[in-house]
Amino acid sequence: MEAQDYREPDRWSRLQRQMEFILEIDKAKQIFRKTRLLDGSRYENDAEHSWHLAMMAVILSEHANEPIDVAKVIMMALVHDIVEIDAGDTFAYDEARRETQRERELIAAERIFNLLPSDQAANIRALWDEFDNQETPEARFARAIDRLAGILPNYHNQGGGWRENHVPPQKVRARNQVIEHGSETLWDYARGLIEEAERKGFFQEVETVG
Repeated sequence: MEAQDYREPDRWSRLQRQMEFILEIDKAKQIFRKTRLLDGSRYENDAEHSWHLAMMAVILSEHANEPIDVAKVIMMALVHDIVEIDAGDTFAYDEARRETQRERELIAAERIFNLLPSDQAANIRALWDEFDNQETPEARFARAIDRLAGILPNYHNQGGGWRENHVPPQKVRARNQVIEHGSETLWDYARGLIEEAERKGFFQEVETVG
């Protein structure tokens, strides 16, 4: 079998575009979220979050409500936040910023994914859209573990970002109940953590006027 010559113009052009994308997504390491590491020392970045989510997909897949393609969930975990390179992280409980989130992320998806050769760009974009649309078992499970990934460090940091941003427990429950659409088991677990966090005083009380 003859070795392929990647210096041949079409192949070289394809490789160059792939490398451009690979270098671009390195910027995800610089996008910091409102979630601290478990030791509380600093905020995690998008690359760390995506890696952790991919591992959660592997380890927790047996708890999905429906049979899932684990490899597809892993891919969704790896690509779902790439758009934040341009759009920035949107804190889950920042209602004003969430109003513009969809528009910002669509613009980012067009630019970043299209750095790739067209076939790969289409595949990655399809995965991103599938995650966003929440119409498949894989997308619902990916969303479930994504939300759980936000609860775990906040609980283990005695409230973490919930306390820092004055988020009440009822908002945390409402925001994260979507977990049950992907995994009723994981929602039972997450709900238990939220209830325990409330009992332990991990939520900062919001002062009322009057």
